[in-house]
Amino acid sequence: MATFPNLNSASGLKKLDEHLLTRSYITGYQASKDDITVFTALSKPPTLEYVNVSRWFNHIDALLRISGVSAEGSGVIVEGSSPITEEAVASPPAADSKDAAADEEDDDDVDLFGEETEEEKKAAEERAASVKASTKKKESGKSSVLIDIKPWDDETDMKKLEESVRSIQMEGLFWGASKLVPVGYGIKKLQIMCTIVDDLVSIDTMIEEQLTVEPINEFVQSCDIVAFNKICKFHESFLNHLTFLYDNAVCN
Repeated sequence: MATFPNLNSASGLKKLDEHLLTRSYITGYQASKDDITVFTALSKPPTLEYVNVSRWFNHIDALLRISGVSAEGSGVIVEGSSPITEEAVASPPAADSKDAAADEEDDDDVDLFGEETEEEKKAAEERAASVKASTKKKESGKSSVLIDIKPWDDETDMKKLEESVRSIQMEGLFWGASKLVPVGYGIKKLQIMCTIVDDLVSIDTMIEEQLTVEPINEFVQSCDIVAFNKICKFHESFLNHLTFLYDNAVCN
């Protein structure tokens, strides 16, 4: 079980940033209630000084707005933070409550001693209240994902590795451009793009249950999500243009 000190202190944010250095989520391979627990413990969005926390925070915030989070997780403890209760999520806050709370606290000093103010407690309670509403089903969207796939060694047949990856076919999954990127000692990794329909495909589940199990794990040693971006409908044509440019860059 993951444990963190008060996340509204510099030391707490530093530990969380180190924890997320090699992880996409607080625990496991998909967003879970553990992420919600940590998310609600933050009184305001982290600064760019904590680059890993900032990346994770923006991703969870987008998930809550678009599709919600339902996975249970394996458990997490945040010191100085109250657990999420049914009472806390019974009535959703106004749509802009979190943004308003963040704006009000922009000029506040960081609490270096880990003491939680009344304003911070109120903001945390309001964020917890948004969890209930965020789990409601919303219109399905699409995401663009860039994945690094590493072979076992320099003797791995990278052509067969890519063929095995692209052999994974399912509704809502569309493979895109790819290229080989040198890692070192003669080893290259496969970097590949794909587009997914959020309600139909879970990248974390695909990695855990298909990309890293037999027979594909004969070629694949590990997989990492390099970039995960939501696609707005009116940006799809722009993404197609970027894919075209990416394809040309790979060919050249």
